[in-house]
Amino acid sequence: MTDGSNSRGPAKVSRAEAKAERRQQLIDATIEAIARFGLSGMTMGKVTEIAGVSVGLANFHFESKDRLFEAMLKHLADEQRALWQSRIQGPDRSSRELLLAIIESRFHPSICSRRKLAVWFAFYGDASAREIYRKAVGDMDDERLEASVAIITEMIAEAGYRQIDPVETVLSIEALWDGLWLNMLLYPAEFRRAACQRRAMNVIATLFPKHFDPAPAKD
Repeated sequence: MTDGSNSRGPAKVSRAEAKAERRQQLIDATIEAIARFGLSGMTMGKVTEIAGVSVGLANFHFESKDRLFEAMLKHLADEQRALWQSRIQGPDRSSRELLLAIIESRFHPSICSRRKLAVWFAFYGDASAREIYRKAVGDMDDERLEASVAIITEMIAEAGYRQIDPVETVLSIEALWDGLWLNMLLYPAEFRRAACQRRAMNVIATLFPKHFDPAPAKD
């Protein structure tokens, strides 16, 4: 028999884990606050109310609102990066599969929820916040652009598409994504996520008909 002295109870959460959990809690609350109130209406008081923590605890983790914004944007950027990079890994992936992986990642429900879209466009539209955006997200944007240019360059070499400049094409495609995202945010009933992904795929099929067929119409 044992006296139970060696039995193990629930694993204790380390201080580092608890700190990371609190930081994430505040980041999630910031996303919610911006989605509800916009950048101008978002305050630390509203964030802490949504998170259910004190303002003092928020100030302990983030010494200023700008620091909180940077952490939130970096979290969203890392989330996007992890998704599309995970989908382009693996040997013998065709150029078609690689571009499709990036497109599907851009329209994944975990990435383009209306809450998160509201955050992105809040920063796009606020002149005072754009520098925070560039600092937190610029590297991720550059990585995706570089990967997309490399994929499209390979597609051009494979199929001999004429009068297609890889860089200009990728910049135009990125603008298309942003436009569809904006319509999803402004007109959710008319621009649903799956329909917007189909529209995106139809544009890609027009540009690269030897690699893609038009997306099937909705049933």
